[in-house]
Amino acid sequence: MTASANRTSAANDPLLHEIELPLHATYYPLGFRLNLATNSRHVLDAGREAWGGYTAEFEREPIEIRLIVLPGGPLVEEPPVFRGQGDLFSITYDRHNFGVYDSGSLFGYCFVSEKTAGDHLRLRMYFLEAMTYSLLAQRHVVPMHAAAVMHEGRGVLLCGPSGAGKSTLSYACARAGWTFVSDDATWLPADESIRILIGRPGAARFREDAPRLFPELARYAAEQHPNGKMTIEASTADFALRTSLRCPADHMVLLDRRPGGARLDSIPACELVDRLLADMPAFGERVRTLYERTLSRLLDTAAWRMQYETLDQALKLLSELK
Repeated sequence: MTASANRTSAANDPLLHEIELPLHATYYPLGFRLNLATNSRHVLDAGREAWGGYTAEFEREPIEIRLIVLPGGPLVEEPPVFRGQGDLFSITYDRHNFGVYDSGSLFGYCFVSEKTAGDHLRLRMYFLEAMTYSLLAQRHVVPMHAAAVMHEGRGVLLCGPSGAGKSTLSYACARAGWTFVSDDATWLPADESIRILIGRPGAARFREDAPRLFPELARYAAEQHPNGKMTIEASTADFALRTSLRCPADHMVLLDRRPGGARLDSIPACELVDRLLADMPAFGERVRTLYERTLSRLLDTAAWRMQYETLDQALKLLSELK
């Protein structure tokens, strides 16, 4: 093809539908296949930072994402707007930084500026990870607003509303020698016979005041998370913590952090399952039915309410679970 023909092709592609994406990689977020195409090494590096430790575990339809980096445009400095109707979802910051994805086909694309691509934390948090986990949550996994830790082979799901101390306690468990699986986002594989908890152990996220409890976090800057909260993200590899991508679901614990005594009381598992369902994102009736069916596997799990004031009290009580 001549140079003239190439220029004509570019002029006839105002949608950039035929833009060349020469870089390809396959990652396995949460154990599921993601095919990623891009024109920037920054995108591949960000994908490796997010999911380099995962391997293929589940034979499911893969996710496909195209992430295109173009010159010009600003850095995304605050969370984009996330919207959805039917099977279509969008991530919008400005004309240079946006994305669209379709839950029916498990396909999505993003356009971002060079400045956004160069900031791997924002690229992952606002686009690459946000789109990938949202697509997985349509069909392959059930997202739970809960932390997960493991001790002597027993997995514990730490539940509670925002501010209950899930991230703080899971990190404190890891510092005490437990295995860290996830801080405040844990997943169940959808429609699988096995009852396992899948985590994201490579990073721990905290509220901006966490250095008061853990001074080693003071060197990390707080960034605004897509939910609007100021968040510190730290690599667990920086602290030589014991980590695992998954653990069994042996116990569920509802955190009740308040002044007073420390105690651990048995409660019906359905109470915690209902709480988890109430705290899940709304993706429509089909997805809701999938979530209810999958979470029903936790109804025979040992469930507890743990009242505590200090982290030492909580660690002592959790250590008593058998």
